[in-house]
Amino acid sequence: MIDYNPKEWFRYIFYFQKGDTVRKLTPLILTIGVYSAVVAYLVLIHFDLGTNTDLKNISLMHSLLGFVISMLLVFRTNTAYDRWWEGRKQWGSLMNNSRNLALKISGLLPAGYQEERLFFQKMIPNYAFALKNHLRSQFRPEEFQETPGMNRESLQNSVHVPNQIAAAMFSKVIELQRNGTLLPEHTILLNNQLEAFTDICGACERIKNTPIPLSYSSFIKKFIFTYCLTLPVGYAFSLHFLVIPFVMFVFYILASLEVIAEEIEDPFGEDSNDLPVDRICSGIQSSALALLQ
Repeated sequence: MIDYNPKEWFRYIFYFQKGDTVRKLTPLILTIGVYSAVVAYLVLIHFDLGTNTDLKNISLMHSLLGFVISMLLVFRTNTAYDRWWEGRKQWGSLMNNSRNLALKISGLLPAGYQEERLFFQKMIPNYAFALKNHLRSQFRPEEFQETPGMNRESLQNSVHVPNQIAAAMFSKVIELQRNGTLLPEHTILLNNQLEAFTDICGACERIKNTPIPLSYSSFIKKFIFTYCLTLPVGYAFSLHFLVIPFVMFVFYILASLEVIAEEIEDPFGEDSNDLPVDRICSGIQSSALALLQ
């Protein structure tokens, strides 16, 4: 995620970062520009249709459909942003639950249990890093901190890694209860945080694995494509060759909204507008280290 000052709006008018839609859409924008030039040439010069043709009335269709396409794109953008914001709330909950678990473990474990403290000090951030990599469909063993009783070799990367780490933490709490280090009521006190890890993981998986329906996404793309292909035919009579930059600009606006929506509807990746999950994982790691010293 890119950090910026939203109050410096004038600066960002002329700022183009790596993931900007202009860079992604440049080939299509140039293609639509060439197409508009060909249509304008055929209409105005080759066939010399002038204004005595019904083709000029196509612009009326664009006026009618402009409201429809704007409503579709607003709904599409809002739906994608809702997924982005829901993902941010889930990772905020992961941060809070990790801190609460570390805080409770620190207070409940008697003095001298350094090995147990070290276990949770490393396993709590291990879960955050494992969840990040799980949502990105990758496995990075170098981000896993080894602890007594669980090392990198014991992890099965073909199985749900976050669940393996959550199960190890729960098993450790039950072990501490059975040997008398923790009381049964202490286990109940820790249960909410331990359950929250799996709940957050399930919510993030729901966001990642349930994209917008294909028929809806395909319809919007077809609508934008057809709308822009007919623009030169309708407006060449009034704008003449100025229709070329006009159509290129309209296509850039409409297609950019769809590209931005596609990028943020899966907010756990490494795109420039995705959530700062790496930073959140580092924050969980530093919090666990400070609370379980």
